[in-house]
Amino acid sequence: QVQLVESGGGLVQAGNSLRLSCTASGVPFSSTGFGWYRQAPGKQRELVASVGSGGTIKYGDSVKGRFTISRDNAKNMVALQMNSLQPEDTAVYYCIRVDRYGPFGAWGQGTQVTVAS
Repeated sequence: QVQLVESGGGLVQAGNSLRLSCTASGVPFSSTGFGWYRQAPGKQRELVASVGSGGTIKYGDSVKGRFTISRDNAKNMVALQMNSLQPEDTAVYYCIRVDRYGPFGAWGQGTQVTVAS
């Protein structure tokens, strides 16, 4: 059974940082791509960042230069370091498997990130 568990969300002031973690089980981690997506109230879900099994990284335009995605194959974990957070980063953040076509599999509950101005 595939499980992706997100953690690390919370309430922060604008300009501060948060680090999200996604721990995966039930998947061949090292050969799987993962992505972080987010969904703000009233908006569509959007790509934040993804990292392929070979290490190829993509970022959404709005987070380039502020967010960093990384993976630790030894720990079956994908992290998202978020710096210089802004109120518009407020959303529920989801970790999900990705391939060349985009996200696949079931969406989890996500983790709430709230940035106060």
